[in-house]
Amino acid sequence: MLLYQEKGRYFAPIPEGMEDLAVDELSGLGAEKMTPVYRGIYFDADKETLYRANYRSRLLTRILAPLYTFRCHSTRYLYKRSKEIPWTELLNVDQTFAVFSTVSNSRITHSQYAALVLKDAIVDFFRERDGKRPGIDRTDPDAWISLHIERDMATVSFDTSGGSLHRRGYRKETVEAPMQEMLAAAIVKHTEWDGSRPLYDPMCGSGTLLSEALMSYCRIPAGLLRKGFGFELLPDFDRKLWDRVKKEADQQIRPLPEGILWGSDLSRKAIGAARKNNHMLPYGDRIHWKTIDFRKIEDLSQRTIVTNPPYGIRVGKDQDLARLYKELGDFLKQRCNGSTAYIFFGNRKLIPHIGLRPSWKRPLVSGGLDGRLVKLEIY
Repeated sequence: MLLYQEKGRYFAPIPEGMEDLAVDELSGLGAEKMTPVYRGIYFDADKETLYRANYRSRLLTRILAPLYTFRCHSTRYLYKRSKEIPWTELLNVDQTFAVFSTVSNSRITHSQYAALVLKDAIVDFFRERDGKRPGIDRTDPDAWISLHIERDMATVSFDTSGGSLHRRGYRKETVEAPMQEMLAAAIVKHTEWDGSRPLYDPMCGSGTLLSEALMSYCRIPAGLLRKGFGFELLPDFDRKLWDRVKKEADQQIRPLPEGILWGSDLSRKAIGAARKNNHMLPYGDRIHWKTIDFRKIEDLSQRTIVTNPPYGIRVGKDQDLARLYKELGDFLKQRCNGSTAYIFFGNRKLIPHIGLRPSWKRPLVSGGLDGRLVKLEIY
């Protein structure tokens, strides 16, 4: 019996700063006995909860099902023990797979080499058994295998998500430095926006924040557009249960009322990308778009304003980022009466330039950025 079958316990990596949000989300999806650790959460789940969490989670990177765990002091022993795993329960020779790994505080120090050793063990297992082997596909394999070695304890896991859950499937076009989907989902969650007043992104780029706001309000499962999930390869996969879980989630989708989601950007290309991306989603055609510089918007009173301004590049020949943020602050003070703004600062040093006192600051880490989400109440 594989370890996840015996224990019913899984591990979900999450970006730093999203632990509390992810615990709340998992709890709402039916998970139990959640134990947050550095950049992840251990939790208990039955099959129904596992399927539901993969399909509906907006914040988890992936969900790993542990297969085997063992003491491991050398790559030779890693190879030996990995070959003992019954890989035919998870793969066949006509499928493809890829291995990703992490190593910390162990005698094995090179994560890429450790991944190569595990890959060789899987390949040799099939070659010795069947005379041929599964293929390797590092971009879009049928199965993702995880190896984590910490303090000489190795855990080999199967990725039940089938690749990172941030790949929602709606992003068909993009612009420079697009926001990562899970970061956008966390920001929307922090706003507690419920549709009671319009939400506006005045620097929307390719529209990721608005896509996640749309999915949140309309209860669109984050995995709606995904082609498949890794758990469909597990030996105990229950097709009827998965169909029921999916149907129940899809039946909860509700329409987007007219006039509550708005986005604008000074780039016509960005607006075109945003419109195309959001049309991939149910009710995405109800988002209103406009090509305009935020400094030319006459009024954004009584709204929820959410945006991710530029933070690491120059934005004009004579205009630097500090000036941009000062002008954004002036715009909020002068034309956004009664609104609440949530600004993500990828560079924390730019916060003082907005010229407004934050109600709170929340750390959010994504893609190497140690950013801050700032709440500004405009009176």
